[in-house]
Amino acid sequence: QVQLMESGGGLVQAGESLRLSCAASGTFFSFNRMGWYRQAAGKQRELVATVASGGTTTYAESVKGRSTISRDNDENTVYLQMNSLKPEDTAVYYCYGRRASGRDYWGQGTQVTVSS
Repeated sequence: QVQLMESGGGLVQAGESLRLSCAASGTFFSFNRMGWYRQAAGKQRELVATVASGGTTTYAESVKGRSTISRDNDENTVYLQMNSLKPEDTAVYYCYGRRASGRDYWGQGTQVTVSS
């Protein structure tokens, strides 16, 4: 059974940094694409950043320049370094992985809270 497990969330003050990690287990195959979405209270889930197996990255405009996504293909792990955090970054952050078949897998989410 494929599982994605996030870690690294927490409570920080505005301007501080966090590094989120997501490790996949239960699979010998790497994901074509891995990434992060987030969902703030009362809002829809939105893309934060993605990284393809070859290293190509995409970022939401709201985090571009403040965040860096990276992955370790051998370990099936994806990271999200977030700097200069703002209160509006407060959300539950979800890791996902997409197989070549197009099937998506999701983690349970990790809470990030940024106080002003």
